[in-house]
Amino acid sequence: MIDLISDNLTNTRVLAMVFAAVAAIATVLTFAMPLLAGDSLASRMKSVALEREKMRQRERERLARGEKVTLRRSPKQYMQRIVDRFNLNKWVGQEEARALLVQAGYRGQAPYVTFLFFRLVTPLVVLAFVVFYIFVVLKLNQPTSVKVIMCIAAAYFGMKAPAIFLKNKITKRQTSIKRAFPDALDLLLICVESGMSIETAFKKVAAEIGSQSIALAEELTLTTAELSFLQERKQAYENLARRTNIDGVKSVCMALQQAERYGTPLGQTLRVMAQENRDMRMNEAEKKAAGLPPKLTVPMILFFLPVLFIVILGPAGIRVSETFR
Repeated sequence: MIDLISDNLTNTRVLAMVFAAVAAIATVLTFAMPLLAGDSLASRMKSVALEREKMRQRERERLARGEKVTLRRSPKQYMQRIVDRFNLNKWVGQEEARALLVQAGYRGQAPYVTFLFFRLVTPLVVLAFVVFYIFVVLKLNQPTSVKVIMCIAAAYFGMKAPAIFLKNKITKRQTSIKRAFPDALDLLLICVESGMSIETAFKKVAAEIGSQSIALAEELTLTTAELSFLQERKQAYENLARRTNIDGVKSVCMALQQAERYGTPLGQTLRVMAQENRDMRMNEAEKKAAGLPPKLTVPMILFFLPVLFIVILGPAGIRVSETFR
């Protein structure tokens, strides 16, 4: 069985068939996913309501047993033991990792411990897999030094894999917030000019903007809670800017702080900030549109032009070959 698997893994025809099948499935999924994607807000709100009821029931049972009650999810015990045993809090870094996790939407101790655990485990798993594949399955006819370098490169990639995953999550979350933030500022301006307080305005906008950006709704809801409970309202705005790490949100938070400090009208401030964020979104879209032709050059040369030449020159080549035959 192992010999059959190793022969198939080293057979170029089998690998070509597998890659072609994967490419075909990926193409079908690429065209089908937008058609199958629906509105996930209703299902998400339903799941949140069910989870809230489960949490209430669980906490009531824990109170009845006299246990310590906490609203945060506790980390896995085996992950916590490994993190404490190898003292990963000291070697991997604490503040930077926590800041990145918050920007990605992961809050609390459990995501932090999970991130540190995978920073340790992922390089070992990737290294073991690559060593098995190179030395046992593939059996490359290369010097040992080349194989060792390949294994070290795989371990380095495994070490960076959790950070890459976290960076992708942060990018997606920031993109969602950037697209919906100008509309949220317009709604916030309407609420403030209608006479609402800033806390009520944030709460109303968070409820309305959820259909467009769930990440922004979560951040505004958390900011509403911080505005109500923190001693200094300035700290709530600073926390919002730090959690999102977006220039437009930072500018709005700074403007709101100055408006509350110096007593300037919030309506005018929000109107100017909404227009600036809308201009930033338009400039970003124009930048992407301007960079599209250079990106299309290589795919056109590799895929479009050869097919075009075959379609145009193919019949002429067939006739020439038949004539000289």
